[in-house]
Amino acid sequence: MAQTNQYTKILLSKKIGKEVNSYSGGYGTVYDPKTKNRSIVDSLGNITFESSHSISHIFKNRFILTSEEHGSKVKSAVIDEKGNQLLPLDDQSFNTPWLSEKCIISSKEGKDAVYDYNGKQLIPYSERIQFAGEDRFFVMKDKKWFLYDVNGKQISSREFKEDHHFENGRALVINEDNQSEIIGKEGQTLHKFSKQIYSLASYPYLITKNSTTGKYGLVDPDENILAEEIFDDAAPEYFGTKEYVYLRKKGKATVFNKKDKKLYPNNFKYLTPLFNDLFNDLFSVYSDKSKKAGVVNLQGEMIIPQEYDFIQNFSVSGKDFIYLKKGKEERFLDKELKNILEENTQMIAFYPDQLIVRKENSYYRFSVLDRSLSVLKDIVSIKEQEPDFFNIFNLYSKPVVCRNSNNLYGVMDEKGREIVPFIYDDIIAFENSENEIVVKKQDKYGVVNFQNEPLKDIIYDKYYWQKEILKLDKDKKTDIIYFTRFKNIGSRL
Repeated sequence: MAQTNQYTKILLSKKIGKEVNSYSGGYGTVYDPKTKNRSIVDSLGNITFESSHSISHIFKNRFILTSEEHGSKVKSAVIDEKGNQLLPLDDQSFNTPWLSEKCIISSKEGKDAVYDYNGKQLIPYSERIQFAGEDRFFVMKDKKWFLYDVNGKQISSREFKEDHHFENGRALVINEDNQSEIIGKEGQTLHKFSKQIYSLASYPYLITKNSTTGKYGLVDPDENILAEEIFDDAAPEYFGTKEYVYLRKKGKATVFNKKDKKLYPNNFKYLTPLFNDLFNDLFSVYSDKSKKAGVVNLQGEMIIPQEYDFIQNFSVSGKDFIYLKKGKEERFLDKELKNILEENTQMIAFYPDQLIVRKENSYYRFSVLDRSLSVLKDIVSIKEQEPDFFNIFNLYSKPVVCRNSNNLYGVMDEKGREIVPFIYDDIIAFENSENEIVVKKQDKYGVVNFQNEPLKDIIYDKYYWQKEILKLDKDKKTDIIYFTRFKNIGSRL
């Protein structure tokens, strides 16, 4: 039976009688406060290696062993699950910022080298080595940077002034002639520019910055001017369809549309695209003064008045919709901007295939395809999710916390299936994407998750939510549990 890493960690802690600090990829790390030793445990609870040194889990069966001997230099090694030293304990530190499963950078005596996780040296010790993204490194020799691949082969003899980072096979550099240049993964020139290129995040359209005035503009790879350098700032669309570049001047945005390569002046500073094919040229806009939102088109025309408290787009059953809320009024607009909700219908939760709604004191699953309602039997109330829950990381609702006719709480998923049983006096779900929920029985509290895995017994008197930590008090002692992030079924990330 599948279980989360979080629950496996708890089960292993109970089995071995020691706290497992972390668990993933079939292995965990353990600290024994009595002996002050660290160890590695496998998924069956077997201690495969024990040491007085610190152990950090990299991935699967690879770990970093770090000595903490008083009065001597810190030494580190890369080991497997049995403690075999694949890179021997030495006066070195390791750089794994991208958590690569192919290689690791060792730093020793002011120099860097690249090794694979079997201990093979890929790039010998050099003045400096920087990971350049994908499968490339920049290596400094004689104070000059050279491009290498992940196998340790120097790609070209070209020298660079600085290290750079590749995205989608391209990197922005300042060349020998002090020009902005885009290079490919072989170090070859793709484009050269007379203007200063500020960002290639919206490639093939490039944001420029005038070195004298500090103003921003936009060009294409052939340096055809798409927007003059007259704007106070410029930013690409980072998420969604990535069809726009926003150029702002005096608090108002001009939108560059990649489809027709035209500029569209607008009277709003910030526009949020309603990301989907049907609403590609509609944006929600928000007024800091009135605290209200509306919808405009690419030409800046107000399509929906700026009088709503909340506006969000959703894709449900392959169709695109815009949700609007104003006080108790709620609307769910189809591609023709027609409301598909009947009067006095309240939206409760949004899922990839259907909605949960409330109508005349009953709760239903609602199909957007045939507008049919399917009652959720024996549900008398559902705790609502606040509108600001929805963002690029939370595209859909979490499972809903429900109360039945017996005044007991449980949790249902989008299909109306019980995933946490209706046996609790209360259930408290937290904002954002936390996977942990507090459950209450007979004035005591415990913790489970949306997989119905018991994380903390129902024995605590109080609970506190503090950023990424949930604190639970019992007999003047406090236990903590770290929140993990909940990735709901409908997430498109």
